[in-house]
Order: sequence, then structure tokens, then C-alpha cells
Amino acid sequence: MTEIILMSDPRVAAVPVHDTDEPLVDVRDARPAGALLVDGRKADATGAYAHLRAGVLDRLVKAQSLLPDGLRLLFVEGYRPPSLQRRYFEEYAAEQRAPHPDWSADRIRAAASRHVSPPEIAPHSAGAAVDLTAVDSEGRELDFGTRVNASPEESAGACYTGADGISAEARAHRETLGAALTAAGLVNYPTEWWHWSYGDRYWALTTGAPAALYGPRELGA
Repeated sequence: MTEIILMSDPRVAAVPVHDTDEPLVDVRDARPAGALLVDGRKADATGAYAHLRAGVLDRLVKAQSLLPDGLRLLFVEGYRPPSLQRRYFEEYAAEQRAPHPDWSADRIRAAASRHVSPPEIAPHSAGAAVDLTAVDSEGRELDFGTRVNASPEESAGACYTGADGISAEARAHRETLGAALTAAGLVNYPTEWWHWSYGDRYWALTTGAPAALYGPRELGA
């Protein structure tokens, strides 16, 4: 079995960041107009969720062009402010700690990082990661075996990209989605079929790049 490197792995944090200072851009303004479908389930008052680094957006538009006719990417969430990422991580870590009070802090951190990245290295807070799915020509979401953002506990592990026990149809959809996004230069976090990134520390470690292109930042900074 291929090793799954979790976000909590020290090798991820050890990757240097040489931030290109590329701007965060609103995917709703992507050109050509309507290039990406944007879902509102994670919308926030500031519109932060709909932002990505420009280079990541370019690659999503490229991936869209590589999908079979009739299929469209459905963007769910991109940028996540560091404070929100920290809250998500601490809440999920607390869920892991409750039934396992004997677990060490490192073990809790590792368990939590299967589903929420530690805030200091989170690809979402760098504007480098996107959570997405795909729809058919009538706008219906394809079956990927779980909902977007399903936890390992909720899905009995079916959220893992290479999970066994999902239908042949769901497997085929994951492979189609993955082929387009990989060809466009993004990498998947293997505990979450919907999470793809470019330019962050995890991407750098996975691809052998000498440094990450994007580090955490505040919207508007």
C-alpha cells in the first residue's frame, strides 16, 4: 500500500516557503465568464471562501477543459482565513480527544490532520487548496461515494481517495476527476478525495519541488 503522508507529518512543516506574493483572486471573476461553477454551501460574509491564488485558479480552469464533455467542476471552498482554520482544527482535535483521553498530543494532532490541516501549514489558508466536486450537464452532483467534507468517522473511511468499498461508479468518477486535476498540476490529499492543491508545502513535498510557492496569509494582505 502506498504510504499516506498526513499534513501533521514533520516532513510537510520542514518544507521552506518562498512566497511568490501572488494575489488571492475571486474565482467568481474567472475568465472566460462562467469558467467555473461556484457552489454556495461554504459561502461567508466576506466572500473569502471564493478566493484562490491566481496560479491555482489558472490550473482549475485548465482542469475544467480536460474533463469529458458534459462534466463541470463545482468549486466548494478555497481560501480559509487562518483564524477559521485554527477553529476547525481545534474543534476536530477535541472530537478525537474525547473518546481517547489517553492519547498523546502528537497522536491527537495526527488523527485530526486526517481531516483538518494544522493551521500553521494549512493549504487553504495559503489560498493554495480547493475543495470541489463535479456535476453533469444538468447540474446534478456526481456520486463520489461520500459527500464533500465527510469525515473518516462519518464515512467509515470512504472519504479516503483510494478507499475500498465504494461503488464502481464512484470509483470511476474519482478517477476522471483526478486525471484532469493531476494533468493540470494539482495534487490530492489522499484522505479527502475532494481536496486538491498547488503551490503549498504538501504539493512541494509530493512533487519534489524545493520550496512551497504560497504560505498562509490574510485576505487583502
